[in-house]
Amino acid sequence: MTSLKAMQDNAVDKGQLQINVTSEITAFPITGATISISYTGVPDSTLEQVNTDASGQSDVLELDTPPLEYSLNPSIESQPYAEYTLNISAPGYETVSVAGAEVLPDVKAIQNVRLRPLAEVSQDEMVFVIPAHTLYGDYPPKIAEDEIKPIDETGEIVLSRVVVPEFIIVHDGSPRDSTANNYYVRYRDYIKNVASSEIYATWPADTIRANVLAIMSFTLNRVYTEWYRNKGYDFTITSSTAFDHKWIPERNIFDTISVIVDELFANYLSRPNVRQPILTQYCDGRRVSCPNWMTQWGSMALGEQGYSPIEILRYYYGDDMYINSAQEISGVPSSWPGYDLGIGASGDKVRQMQEQLNVIAGAYPAIPRIDADGIYGPATAASVEVFQSVFGLPQTGVVDYTTWYKISEIYVGVSRIAELV
Repeated sequence: MTSLKAMQDNAVDKGQLQINVTSEITAFPITGATISISYTGVPDSTLEQVNTDASGQSDVLELDTPPLEYSLNPSIESQPYAEYTLNISAPGYETVSVAGAEVLPDVKAIQNVRLRPLAEVSQDEMVFVIPAHTLYGDYPPKIAEDEIKPIDETGEIVLSRVVVPEFIIVHDGSPRDSTANNYYVRYRDYIKNVASSEIYATWPADTIRANVLAIMSFTLNRVYTEWYRNKGYDFTITSSTAFDHKWIPERNIFDTISVIVDELFANYLSRPNVRQPILTQYCDGRRVSCPNWMTQWGSMALGEQGYSPIEILRYYYGDDMYINSAQEISGVPSSWPGYDLGIGASGDKVRQMQEQLNVIAGAYPAIPRIDADGIYGPATAASVEVFQSVFGLPQTGVVDYTTWYKISEIYVGVSRIAELV
């Protein structure tokens, strides 16, 4: 954990932090939640206290961080991020404490917190301690596996095509640890969590894209092959770096990673004549070497040299690696129409999007309600722009691929369509 003296000695840059607070039961934002922020090393000395607005969001806070170069230079072993402790409380809800929220320079850390309604039988504070980032802490290296899994043609649960799931079940420990908890996690939230845990959000955008594609392809291979269920387990993937990826309950994510996951979430990596997503394994490349796999620090260097995501991936995995798209996305009311919706557009897709926005506006009053008339006029564009602002998307007022699926995701959450199955 970062001490106060270390923070004062190293704090030469600034990062941003925003906290989003919703109800665990309804997914609605919680207005007026109180958030106290302190250095993790000095939890009793409050730096700032803020409250959430009608969208359940705090102001964007400027906080001290170590120098940017710490997260860009693999030869520097100093901790590249600051750690803060957040205490979140609201009337009628259990208090949550998050110790070790990571703030990096020049990017925005996003802490999503779901508060549980207060129960008479339990009024204890929920405490989450975030362990070190995998590039800074000590974690077991990945145990090598074949990148293409044998498929038993007589098996009854292997999928016939690649499907992006709405939820996956994450086992928070090694596969054989029967004491570890299982968590239902939205697929996109899982990818954002893992990427924020395993690479630095300060890296070049195309490096982030390459790593996100590798994480998603690995995860979808586990989904497609039903890897753990075929071994008798009741989960999709683990949080052990020896077997899978590092996933951490309640850890913060970063804006630069979040927007890229939203952009790419239906993609995976494939090889010719292979139906399943490729199990793309990797290592850090500094403390652990892994020939024929991508190294995270190496991918950062290639990104700085201007390599594209596919060029980075082919540098490590070979020229027959391709980016593919899943044929089906679970948990969305309707697929993207295949073109951007903007002023002048009309039809059923526009009407459906307007109806979903109005449902969302019932939970997020900052978003203006609109007439669901199937005509994309200035009022619809204005409502979309506010939605994009609330959920961290580029504020264009145009419903592109990313905005369409973000509207679907939020609509499903607040309308309680989603069921954990």
